[in-house]
Amino acid sequence: MTIMFRLTVRDHFMIAHSFRGEMFGPARRLHGATYVVDLELRRRDLDRDGVVADIGRLGELLKDTLAPLNYRNLDEVEDFSGVNTTTEELARFIALRVVERVEAGALGEGVVETLHSLQVTLRESHVAWASFEVDLAG
Repeated sequence: MTIMFRLTVRDHFMIAHSFRGEMFGPARRLHGATYVVDLELRRRDLDRDGVVADIGRLGELLKDTLAPLNYRNLDEVEDFSGVNTTTEELARFIALRVVERVEAGALGEGVVETLHSLQVTLRESHVAWASFEVDLAG
């Protein structure tokens, strides 16, 4: 049996962007989106304080990660040059930036070594969302 604790924080950000490719139809034109973002950490055991991570620090980490994207036209952001900024791509981008910050100690020393995985879910509406998960245990 595998036991896993999960901790999730939520934020949102607003962007403008357009897509390339026939499959995107009218979304090839510049349009806006507001994403609700869930950041979930998983670990097998709680720390000595009885938590997965400090929920306040985790919320700030997510807010800081989203800040450079908020109210931006992603078509003009160098990190996305040549990339269709689909919900899936944005989930990956945000997850990998969160991992960089956790590895740099944003949640405290040694926290990254205790985490099993991290998942970012972007909800573009009440009926559609995408997630990207990073396995940190390996």
